[in-house]
Amino acid sequence: MTGDISSVPSLPPVAALLKAGVSPSDVLKLLQPAAGLLAAGETVTAEVVTTKQIDQAFQLLLRLNLGSGGQTLIQATAQQPLPVGASLLVSQTTPTSLAITVQQSLSAAVASLLSIDTKQVPVGTLLQATVLSSQALPQTPGQPALFRNIITLLNTVLAGTSLTVDSPEPLAVGSQLNAQVQGPQSLNLVQVSTRLDQMAVAQQLSIQQSRQGSLDGLFKVLQNVQQNPNLPPAIQASIDKLLADLPDLRQLSDPKLLAQAMGGSGAFLEANLLGGQSVASTPDLKANLLRLIAQILPQLPGDTDYDSAAIANTMARVMPSIIRNALGTLGLVAARTHPSSFPLPSRHLGSENADDLETVLKLAAAAISRLQSHQLSGLEQTRSTADGGVLTTWQLEIPMRNLQDIVPLQVKVQREDTPDKNETADKHDNPSKPAKERLWRVELAFDLEPLGPLQVQAQLLHGSLSSQLWAERPQSAELIANELGYLRERLVASGINVSELACHRGTPPQGQRTALEQRWIDETA
Repeated sequence: MTGDISSVPSLPPVAALLKAGVSPSDVLKLLQPAAGLLAAGETVTAEVVTTKQIDQAFQLLLRLNLGSGGQTLIQATAQQPLPVGASLLVSQTTPTSLAITVQQSLSAAVASLLSIDTKQVPVGTLLQATVLSSQALPQTPGQPALFRNIITLLNTVLAGTSLTVDSPEPLAVGSQLNAQVQGPQSLNLVQVSTRLDQMAVAQQLSIQQSRQGSLDGLFKVLQNVQQNPNLPPAIQASIDKLLADLPDLRQLSDPKLLAQAMGGSGAFLEANLLGGQSVASTPDLKANLLRLIAQILPQLPGDTDYDSAAIANTMARVMPSIIRNALGTLGLVAARTHPSSFPLPSRHLGSENADDLETVLKLAAAAISRLQSHQLSGLEQTRSTADGGVLTTWQLEIPMRNLQDIVPLQVKVQREDTPDKNETADKHDNPSKPAKERLWRVELAFDLEPLGPLQVQAQLLHGSLSSQLWAERPQSAELIANELGYLRERLVASGINVSELACHRGTPPQGQRTALEQRWIDETA
């Protein structure tokens, strides 16, 4: 649903409050009792400093102008939102509550914006807002219905500001919504309940990253536990399957087997489940880990803390519902945020030397959190670009066998679809013209002996490949640099046009980069 920022004066702010359900004499609950704050029968003016939604209520910070000439700040809760800057008449009814009366004359700070400064909030930015009011406008015969809504912005530099928006459908008062900026007076409105909430993704990503642990620590313990003759048969079978499903370097050199390994990395488990696909039909790393956790929990000693409530809590931690709702969903996202770090750093939990089931449980839960950190990182980086294109990101980790070792391979794949402004005209004039090619970017990170930590970045555009490699060990960087000529020959023989190949010592530069800056060679220049 689209909305236009109104170019006519908005509703009077007092009407907005009344439409939102705030009565002329409403009650605020004080967060801390304040006996004697106001004298009996005394009424003073107050101003709303901040408004923040907490669950189903709204937490307010009010500045009271006391009769003595001083001011004081108090915190209170309300059932309806009050816009920042609103002027109120306040009287104290009990030590824990205030009675408020909305004044007819509000400060200019409450006046709704009639347009958005795209220098402050660029096109493509995702605004998050709370709906204060919604009313139908007088309908012109033969014209569709139109509704005028007042919303309070919750993010960006305009947080706390009111905005008047016209929409073809009414917005539920008190609900939250996302609105993508399309121009100074144009928004694309999407209800939060129907799309992925980017803030929830960022919050869940932070939680999962704090719980995650490196995969190599888990597999080291599993290889030791696998040799225990007293291991319960069901757990033994799960560990055997988990280790047997891991691909080796030779398999990953085959395109079909590589595709299978990526599909079984756990990154697509929830999407497959939502699509009705059975996880038993194809190997899946996360499904195997979840199965192992479910079998270990009942086997733990009865005097431990792992009762039925703890089991449910453990499963809830390692399988957050946000993943089920988010995977496979491509939503609109905010203007460029700080990208999640890639590769994920190693994180060992200090218990890799033990080989008991409680250690396996702990490391398996941490491994699932690591896989979900990759998934959420991909979701966080999937967005609409400022020029109307779409950047889709997949991030995952594949444990691969290298002789007796198991080496985690971190992978990030990005596809950038750039809109073609002349696409419609070209299709009309030349229907046989091929579709515009996409920009593909791939990043790899792994630690393979004897080369040590390596990272690879490659991009493919218009059939031309360019790649940069980084090796932390000086001798490895020198060895790879000497072999780049052979690699170029192999790529050319495979029908790939190679633009650039280079190897550097160290690690790739980190930090915020634009999409154009991430293209080492701009083939369209």
